[in-house]
Amino acid sequence: MIVDLPKFVAAEEPYWRRLEKILERRREDPWGPLSLAEAKELDYLYRRAGADLARVASFSAEPEMRRRLEQLVARAYAEIHGTRREGAARLRPWRWLSATLPQTLRRHARALWLTVIVTMVGVVFGAVAVAVDPEAKEALMPFSHLRGDPADRVAEEERAMTDKLSGHKATFAGHLMTHNTQVTLFALALGIAWGAGTIVLLFYNGVILGAVMADYLLAGQGVFLAGWLLPHGVIEIPAILVGATGGFVLARAVIGRDDGRPLAARLRAVADDVATLAAGAALMLVWAGFVESYLSQYHEPAIPYALKIAFGVVEAGLLVAYYGWAGRAKAKEAAR
Repeated sequence: MIVDLPKFVAAEEPYWRRLEKILERRREDPWGPLSLAEAKELDYLYRRAGADLARVASFSAEPEMRRRLEQLVARAYAEIHGTRREGAARLRPWRWLSATLPQTLRRHARALWLTVIVTMVGVVFGAVAVAVDPEAKEALMPFSHLRGDPADRVAEEERAMTDKLSGHKATFAGHLMTHNTQVTLFALALGIAWGAGTIVLLFYNGVILGAVMADYLLAGQGVFLAGWLLPHGVIEIPAILVGATGGFVLARAVIGRDDGRPLAARLRAVADDVATLAAGAALMLVWAGFVESYLSQYHEPAIPYALKIAFGVVEAGLLVAYYGWAGRAKAKEAAR
C-alpha cells in the first residue's frame, strides 16, 4: 500500500526512466547483443515496474500513471519473453555496417592480432627463403607468372600496348571475388579444427606474400610492386585476416577452456560474431576484386605508379579509421 504517493513517485521515477531508456535502445537496435549485466538489469527493472503497477492499481485518481506503467511493463514483457521471428525485416544494414561489424572485430582484437602474427611469421619465412635461395620460389610461388624474373615481367607489362582484360574485366573481377572469398571462408571454417587449419592457411598465405615481396624488392622493382599490390592488397589481405579472426573465435568456442558450458551452447554464443566477421570479409573482398580488375592490373604508362600507390594509402587509412573508430559513439551511448 502507498501511503505517500508523491514520495513514492519520486523514488521510483528514476527506475521507470531507466527502463524506458533501455527499451528505446532495444527498439532502435533489436538485434544488438545484451551483456549478462544488462540482461539482469532489464529483468530487475521489469519486475520492479510490475510491482509498482500492482501498487498503483488501486489509485483511481492516477489513471495517467497507471497507463504509463501498464505500457512500460507490457513493453518490457515483450522484450524479455518475445521472439525476433521477423528476421531480416527488422535488420538494419546500415547499423550493421556502421557499428556492428567494427565493434565485433574490436571485441576480438586478440584473435585479430594472432592472425597478424601468424601471417607475419609466414611473410618472414617466405622472404628469407627466397633471399637465401632464389630457386625456392619455384616451390613457393603458386602462379607460373610469378616464377620468372621480376624485371622481365615489369618490362613486359610496361611495354604492353593492348588491354589484356578488354571485355573480360567483370569476369576477372568475379573470379577474384569468388576465389578469395572461398579461401577466406575456408580459413574461418578451419577454426572448427581447434584453429590448427586456420594457422596453417594463414602461414601459407604469408609465405607466398613474403616470397613475392622479397623477389621483387631484390630485383629492384619495389615501385612496381607497391603500385601493383597496394590498391587491392590493403583490402584483400586484411579481409583474409578478418575472416581468419572468425576462425579463431570459433576455435576458442570449440576448445572451451575454463568454460563449463556444453559445446553447443558455446557455439551458439559466438555464432553471430562469426557470421558478422565472415560477411564483413566477403564485402571487403568484393571491393578488392573490383579494384584489382579495374586498377591494379594496369601499370605505367597507362596509370602512374604514384597514383596507384596514393590510392592504396588512402584505402589503408580509411580502413584503419573504419575498424578503429566506427561505432564507438554508439557503444558509449549504449554503455550509459
